[in-house]
Amino acid sequence: MWATQHKKEWQQTVFSYNEDGVSIRIPNVYAWVCPVDGEASFTPETADELITALREFIDAAKRAKERRSVLTEYVVAVE
Repeated sequence: MWATQHKKEWQQTVFSYNEDGVSIRIPNVYAWVCPVDGEASFTPETADELITALREFIDAAKRAKERRSVLTEYVVAVE
């Protein structure tokens, strides 16, 4: 039997990702979001952009971990 489908809503959400002790949180990303469970579906363009950004952020964070940087949290905004 199929699960009940809920109509998704176009709205901003937070994209979160964790890898090897690195946590990345990207707020204010538009997606189709389920009002019941919050599951987000991103457009192909947004997914591509998220993947590119994640690669860059993960690489930078891993380099910081390797040099044992005292800076452990970064906030970056593009305006």
